[in-house]
Amino acid sequence: MRIRFTGAIVALAGAAVVTLAVMPIAGQAPQGGRAGGRGAGAPAAPAAPAARGAAPAARPARIAGHPNMNGVWQAMGSAYWNLEDHSASATQFWQLGAIGAIPAGQSVITDPANGVIPYTPAALKKRDELRAGWPKSDPEAKCYMAGIPRSNYMPYPFQIVQGQKDILFVYEYASSNRIVHMSNHTEAPVDSWMGWSNGKWDGDTLAITVNGFNDSTWFDRSGNHHTESLTVDERFTMQGDNVLIYEATMTDPKTFTRPWKIRMPLYRRLEPNVQLLEFKCVEFSEELLYGDLKKK
Repeated sequence: MRIRFTGAIVALAGAAVVTLAVMPIAGQAPQGGRAGGRGAGAPAAPAAPAARGAAPAARPARIAGHPNMNGVWQAMGSAYWNLEDHSASATQFWQLGAIGAIPAGQSVITDPANGVIPYTPAALKKRDELRAGWPKSDPEAKCYMAGIPRSNYMPYPFQIVQGQKDILFVYEYASSNRIVHMSNHTEAPVDSWMGWSNGKWDGDTLAITVNGFNDSTWFDRSGNHHTESLTVDERFTMQGDNVLIYEATMTDPKTFTRPWKIRMPLYRRLEPNVQLLEFKCVEFSEELLYGDLKKK
């Protein structure tokens, strides 16, 4: 039986371990204080000056016989607003005009064929209640870690650090991360926002099973939700050098009448020396969460 826990201490502690096994990304400078950096107290090696107009280092096609997925990736589209088909619409932030509106988007749900999440009647009613309470009801507005699969298609980049063994995913939003355990698969020791990821290679596809979630994350900004019984089966497949096809199948008998699946491309960022920047958003959510507790 798992212990319920609403933190990511396990993932953060493990991140320090996995970085010992990973390889640096070709053509990308290491970042001080981030995964893959030097240990505490170790002197930083002086950076060699880049020759003007010099070509970037060659990117190896494979690592340890598997496709090289190293890099900074980002989704395009409007799945972060709503995984299902949706029309453009206004929000309550009328002061922002068109800036505060929701763009139209096509469903990224490939199964079932109608592109609609197969909720149970009770779960659909809860979805509508959560949607009506947006944005305060949205965990993203509170700076909670976004969970899986949502972290992969938010409007922020994320980085894959792939080496000989375990694989590290680092997300810009809320400075969250997760380790994909490629061997010694175990059950999640605690429930958490990012879950517990056990991975394997299925040919040239990275297949990850994620469970051990709490019930405090959404799939998008439209109230689509799950319980702690959620299992997500992910598949990452390279399509050329700079595109990853991302697929995820969600199973949660407490919320859905059947498993359902999404599919979308992820694009590798190609800017020179691209890196993740910090988005520590806790301070931006304090007024939303605690403003009504201030003394008037």
